[in-house]
This record gives sequence, C-alpha cells and structure tokens, in this order.
Amino acid sequence: MSVEVARAFIAEARQYLLGDYLPKIGRCLERLSDEQVWWRANEQSNSVGNLLLHLEGNARQWIIVGLGGATDSRDRDREFSERARLPRAQLLSALRSTLEEVSGVLAGLDLSTLLEGRRIQGLEVTALAAVFHVVEHFSMHTGQIILLTKQLADGDPAFHDFDGGVPQPNWA
Repeated sequence: MSVEVARAFIAEARQYLLGDYLPKIGRCLERLSDEQVWWRANEQSNSVGNLLLHLEGNARQWIIVGLGGATDSRDRDREFSERARLPRAQLLSALRSTLEEVSGVLAGLDLSTLLEGRRIQGLEVTALAAVFHVVEHFSMHTGQIILLTKQLADGDPAFHDFDGGVPQPNWA
C-alpha cells in the first residue's frame, strides 16, 4: 500500500468520525430530551443512550486499545444494559473525548503497519480492517440514532442546513 493511499485512508476515517458522524449525533441530541435519549421500543431494542455508550466502547476497544496499545477495560454488556439515564450532555462529551483520542491514535499511527495483524475483540484483523470496522460501525449506529431522533423528535434533524460543527451542549 502506498504511503499516499494510507495517509488518505486515515485522513478520511478521521474526517468521517469527527467531522461527519459526531456532528450529526450532536445535532440529534439537540433535538432530544434526556428522557427521549433513553427511550426504547422494547427490551430487545437499544436506546440512543445505549448506542452512544456502545459507540464509545467500540471505538476505544478497536482503535485506542487495538491500535494504540492502551489497556482494555471495556464492559460491553454494560453499554447495552445501562439504565441510569445519564444526561445527553455527558454522553456527547464522553463520545467526543473518545473520538478525539481515536483521532490522535490514528494521526500517530505508523502507516507502514496498516496491513499488519492485530488481535482485537478476539479476532485476527489488520490495522486497516480495524479502522474500517470502526468507521462502518459508527455509520450504522449513527443511522439508527438519526432514525430514532426522527421518530421521537417528530421531525427532520435538518442536516442540509447544518454547518457540520459539533454543537457544544448548553441544554437545560
């Protein structure tokens, strides 16, 4: 893999995570109350809050731990079982912090190691596959959060008139 392609791949991954998905999630959270963030259709469904915890845990495990070498302390089951109704501002802040850390790991990644194997979540993957997994996983769950927001907030998050900046929570 050429260094140019590797550099472009990492730059695109960072842009999708911090410049596309996170702002869309932030826009959704602006439209939801803390109560709506924890609404679930049934016990088998995830709330927006659980999805946010899950995205944070997944990105941390696959990138910060898997590629960055940090200690793995993920409690995946808690991501889905949490019912404490953490405030949306806290959830967004934690996700933002994790994605900034992810971005730092990606920025410092030795591009010549992208095709090297890693063991992440019990799977043998390349570093490239780990990055790809996190980006596609984020995309899938961001879409779920958008759908839930449209259902719960009774309207379109209006991304077309959105400048893409990550909102800073100032919710009552």
